[in-house]
Amino acid sequence: MRRSGFKAQLCAAMLVMAGAGTSVAYAASDAEQAPAKPVAPKDMKLGDVLHGQLNAMRSRDAKGKRVDVYQVVTEPRRLPAPAGLCNLETGPETFEIVVAGEAQATQLKRLVGKEVAFKVAEVACAEQAGQMSEALVTKWSLVGKTN
Repeated sequence: MRRSGFKAQLCAAMLVMAGAGTSVAYAASDAEQAPAKPVAPKDMKLGDVLHGQLNAMRSRDAKGKRVDVYQVVTEPRRLPAPAGLCNLETGPETFEIVVAGEAQATQLKRLVGKEVAFKVAEVACAEQAGQMSEALVTKWSLVGKTN
């Protein structure tokens, strides 16, 4: 009795798979009609401007102290050599803005959630474990009108 129950289940499974194969073939033909193209990254040079909304997060530094981390999300960029695409298909889109002191931290705190523009003087790929951004802007200045 158990064997006949197993055979029935096996036959039912085979029928389901045969029907699923047909729908998979239709889905594959639909996918061939509209292939998704990755966005080509813009080349970035030192002195270029990054635009985007400034986000703030809390993280822990190497000593375990809680610190504010600032981030801008923008279109994909190709960083200056030797960094390039930072081992990503389209290049980094999230840039951590590294503060050099209390004056810069205070300047950024009042701009969180607003559209900002940064002139980039030094940028590198993120390499340490636990970093929330794909690239780091270590030297920067605010440019233009801030809302």
